[in-house]
Amino acid sequence: MFLKPCLPALLPMIIITLVLMVFFLRFFRIPSRRLIYDEKLLFSPADGKVVVIEETTEEEYFKDRRIQVSIFMSVWDVHINFFPVSGKVKYYRYHPGDYLVARHPKSSTLNERNTIVIETASGKEILVRQIAGFVARKISCYCKEGDAVKQMDELGFIKFGSRVDIFLPLGTEITATLGRHVFAKTDVIAKF
Repeated sequence: MFLKPCLPALLPMIIITLVLMVFFLRFFRIPSRRLIYDEKLLFSPADGKVVVIEETTEEEYFKDRRIQVSIFMSVWDVHINFFPVSGKVKYYRYHPGDYLVARHPKSSTLNERNTIVIETASGKEILVRQIAGFVARKISCYCKEGDAVKQMDELGFIKFGSRVDIFLPLGTEITATLGRHVFAKTDVIAKF
């Protein structure tokens, strides 16, 4: 009897709550995907759209020319990140920073970010950078310097819209294409 008059008023709140719950369950899920391990392939570390493929100077660790591939994760993408290669973590740094829109070119150096460098068994060094965006306010990284990591294992998590940059040695064969939507652990970004 008491609920009957309140039901019309509560219905919009119930619908909004259910929609938000579905959104968060979808956002924070860990997708189950068929895995193929191959040390000659670099798999996408994140779900999202490839927004940058260019030769650039990486200033933090390498301090030389590298090929940068950047993946922008919208709020509709899964935001867990994975190791694109197996190897040893040679370098890890957390950098506090701003919260520019993750698509902005300066977000790689100005936003809150984690920088992880993995040395493969063949001696190649791959830099992966997790970058917070305008909405993202928390980055989690599940590794530290000296850790042995395996391709496809969880690297970390970025909450809400964000970006992942990958810096590769010059001469690496890039298989990703600009504007393409890629999926972590299944789409190949580059071949060694």
